[in-house]
Amino acid sequence: MNSIVEVMDLTKSYGKKDVLNGISFTVEKGEIFALLGINGAGKTTALECIEGLRKYDSGKISVMGKKGIQLQSSSLPSFIKPFEALKLFSKWNKTDIDREMVKSLGVDEFYKTPYYKLSTGQKRRLHLALSLVGNPDVIFLDEPTAGLDVEGRAALHDEIRKLRDKGKTIVLASHDMAEVETLSSRIGILSKGKMSFLGTVSELSDKMGKLYTVRIRTENGEETYRCEDIRKTMYEILRKCEIKNSEIRDIKVERGTLEEHLINISRGNQP
Repeated sequence: MNSIVEVMDLTKSYGKKDVLNGISFTVEKGEIFALLGINGAGKTTALECIEGLRKYDSGKISVMGKKGIQLQSSSLPSFIKPFEALKLFSKWNKTDIDREMVKSLGVDEFYKTPYYKLSTGQKRRLHLALSLVGNPDVIFLDEPTAGLDVEGRAALHDEIRKLRDKGKTIVLASHDMAEVETLSSRIGILSKGKMSFLGTVSELSDKMGKLYTVRIRTENGEETYRCEDIRKTMYEILRKCEIKNSEIRDIKVERGTLEEHLINISRGNQP
């Protein structure tokens, strides 16, 4: 794999407030890379600098190939219709409308509906279609499924996977940890303006420790245990149920979640 996005020692401040303090990372061709962090960590600022929408103070950014961008907050004139927007974007990019792409995203189903009448899901689909005009090599998605219902998120996730399977590189920013775990091959976590972690979700779990949550439901109710030694804890739980002669109806064992790791890192607990 080859790096298609390279960021080196990127810094950005607003007045006296440092937002990015020399972050560095690369994104490989054909992968889905997720940039994470709590509100104010600098995700959107970093993306906008890479996209070329915001000036940065110092560092180096290199993006190989054409960029497609779906912003976190996007809007179009109220009475413009999807086919008109696509025609306009295609003219700017000096290309024809990709009818197959429009159909695959379902935009053809509301092709002539005024923008103000579109649902949130339809608007998200349209903005994704607009970001794909001109067949970009790298696609930047900032909170692509925000405001969508479960069905809408699942449908857009399928489209994002199809783009990856076609060899597109996707840089994603999202607050939806389930979305990140489902889609991304690697993640980068920003904390206090620095890149605190870079790698896979599995590697993060290994570094943050094997913290488990055990939920057991018996005839007497449900109890939750948090532990690191899962074998010892399970033995004690089962022994307790045996002594009390309690009927076990359900047991769930979960490892520390990505959301928990993200919160811990934001509090200064480095992996």
